[in-house]
Amino acid sequence: MVVWTARLLCSSRLRQASVRKLSRTLNPMDAQKDPSPPPASTGPAQAAPFSPNTGSDSGLLPGETVVREGKAAILFPSANEVFYNPVQEFNRDLTCAVITEFARDVLAQRGVKVEVPGEREPVVVSLSGEQTGADEPMDEREETNGSEKQQLTETARVGEKCERGLRVLEGLAASGLRSVRFGLEVPGLRSVTANDFSAKAAALIARNAQHNGVGHLVEASCKDASLLMYEKREKRERFDVIDLDPYGSPSSFIDAAVQAVAEGGLLCVTCTDMAVMAGNSGETCYSKYGSVSIKAKFCHEMALRIILHSLDQRAGVYQRYIQPLLSVSVDFYIRVFVRVFTGQAKVKNSASKQALIYNCVGCGSFHLQRMGRRTSNGKQMKYSAATGPPVGPDCEHCGHRHQLGGPVWAEPIHDREFVQKVLTAVSVNPARFGTSRRIEGVLSMVTEELEDVPLYYTVDNLSSTIHCNTPPLLQFRSALLHAGHQVSLSHACKNAIKTDAPPKVLWDIMRCWEKTNPVKREKLSLTSPAFKILSTDPSLEACFTVREDANPQSRKKHLTRFQENPQAFWGPKARAKAGGGISADLQDRSRKFQNKRKTTDSSELKNVPCKKFKQGSCQHGDKCCYSHDPELLNQDKPE
Repeated sequence: MVVWTARLLCSSRLRQASVRKLSRTLNPMDAQKDPSPPPASTGPAQAAPFSPNTGSDSGLLPGETVVREGKAAILFPSANEVFYNPVQEFNRDLTCAVITEFARDVLAQRGVKVEVPGEREPVVVSLSGEQTGADEPMDEREETNGSEKQQLTETARVGEKCERGLRVLEGLAASGLRSVRFGLEVPGLRSVTANDFSAKAAALIARNAQHNGVGHLVEASCKDASLLMYEKREKRERFDVIDLDPYGSPSSFIDAAVQAVAEGGLLCVTCTDMAVMAGNSGETCYSKYGSVSIKAKFCHEMALRIILHSLDQRAGVYQRYIQPLLSVSVDFYIRVFVRVFTGQAKVKNSASKQALIYNCVGCGSFHLQRMGRRTSNGKQMKYSAATGPPVGPDCEHCGHRHQLGGPVWAEPIHDREFVQKVLTAVSVNPARFGTSRRIEGVLSMVTEELEDVPLYYTVDNLSSTIHCNTPPLLQFRSALLHAGHQVSLSHACKNAIKTDAPPKVLWDIMRCWEKTNPVKREKLSLTSPAFKILSTDPSLEACFTVREDANPQSRKKHLTRFQENPQAFWGPKARAKAGGGISADLQDRSRKFQNKRKTTDSSELKNVPCKKFKQGSCQHGDKCCYSHDPELLNQDKPE
């Protein structure tokens, strides 16, 4: 153990030395400067002057470009040495907004008021169209901490170091764009540690911090992210905010993160391995997150609940538990914001917060089975094993079998009060972020979602199951409301329906709809879900008259709720390489082989390499409709 520790310390010192050497190599003008920020005792008066986007572009090295996002101007190598995806600007904007409101709540308890540029008077934004003003400006009011009022004696401003402020860690910082934006746009920060295992990335972070005038706030670090967090597990050294945005899965960093975040601190996690979390590889999902994912229409919300389950499970090992503030599924990734607390008594509730999912492979009906049960016995809470299962051997609606998924987080995935604060702050100051319109739309949908209803159905899938026309969304929602049930949309899917109605009610409504839009039953297979469902008479008479409350306010106001294609080939980008560089014909190959098996013209098939020939099993020879050209086969090899 002593030898291993000595090796780690030696390796850490070597990496730090390489960072300083590379920084001097990348920028000869800073050869005499240390990329590390001033000591912690340096106050705002001694810090570098705050001047966002004032860095001169004339000092660019060959091949470098300037990427501007928010208030940051990032020096970026043109080669693929450091990862950057412009599509995730929404992710970074939302993170800045969430951390700002988190800082406002936490620092108020420390006697610090937060001042945000462009924010004058708080207005509580209501989707009903009403706005409630305040008699005093936000920064001059007294904040309430419990039953007592805390007098705010210090003001935290953007770009200034706050000695009672938040300590932030970005574990996988790449170019440092996110950390620099924290320094330029989030008030109430004491320090931001921008860490990356790549020495070139760490040197670039140091340059970007100085280039944007936040060297007194942003500190470049070159360590393994997990090792860095394990070193900060002591209570006095923990971070108030930890941001993890890896390329792929964050599973290898979760254990360290739940230990290194402060009591009541904020943990921000991104997952981009959606193929695994959405059911393509359930066994891989279990190995990473301790939960089996399944292919279903609700897969995007299930992915959110899988990562929340994993975070709570790892936190429970150390007698800690999570409180979700905001969980969103957008574009090609999911993003969760949770607070982490310590409490042995609260950790005992963890089992009852998780659930298994029984999903019918025929009609798509699902049921949740809680992992544990808690009952109140006077002043004490009694914990016991849950009883079940909630379904029989076969689905009662279509007769097919069930597939089992989970366990997943079965409690609310948002804190509506906190989300409303973020929504209000963004709405009254829309010029603050480039994606303010979309943040406003997504958060509006989040505030409308039913809190205690996990997962959702889709109207088009219900219709497809019984092979009938799809009912209009407003009519289907109205039918559920007329039947006495709650219903809402979901930010995770355009056609989603979240409702507390049991599956039986949903199929009764679909049976009533089919009566006015009949299907050709003679063409239905006797073993199909449609035949079994339509063979049963509905037990209720559905009313499809559109109700006024069936159309949510976010939909009425035509808010930007889902991603608008920002550019061609948007989505996950190629992983950064140690030596840099990316294949010049990557997009050409993507176009060439897209939908290649759907080609019907035999002449076009000759441009597609033969897979069996590459494996040595093609028996068609020259008569094969696919190509045996060696050059084409070599082009198809992965790099």
